[in-house]
Amino acid sequence: KSQTRVAVLGALAVEDATGYGVRQSITETLGHFWHESFGQIYPTLATLEADGLVGRTPAGQFTITQSGLERLTELLAEPAEPTRPRNGLLLRLFFASHLPEGVARQLVEDARDQAHAALAQYAAIEAAVAGESHPDATYWLATVRYGIHHAQATLDWAD
Repeated sequence: KSQTRVAVLGALAVEDATGYGVRQSITETLGHFWHESFGQIYPTLATLEADGLVGRTPAGQFTITQSGLERLTELLAEPAEPTRPRNGLLLRLFFASHLPEGVARQLVEDARDQAHAALAQYAAIEAAVAGESHPDATYWLATVRYGIHHAQATLDWAD
């Protein structure tokens, strides 16, 4: 639950937004490593508003309050909750003896192609962020470089 609060408060710390805008911001900026559905965002926004952590602008957009910024800082300082991995490819490979000939190999080749495409995308993001003078650029680079290492590890494994 607090992880959704972190994502929503973090998005609103960057800019005011509607519920849809929060979802879009999370998808576009955090989507490489974090996902929130509308079904998670809207109830969280309602709770955050009831708790005084977000308010609304005259235009109806959500905005983070000073209390919200303080709570975001507290949440960010908490240890990250470990998440259990869910990897559909590994699930299929574990039971691959039940697949027709060549399907498991194709699954691995597809994963390799996806990792290769991800590397290209991450390289473009890395180049764009490296040119930023934003105070958060160092942290953004750390997250994109995690993605680069993960994609490279997938390529190495697939090979």
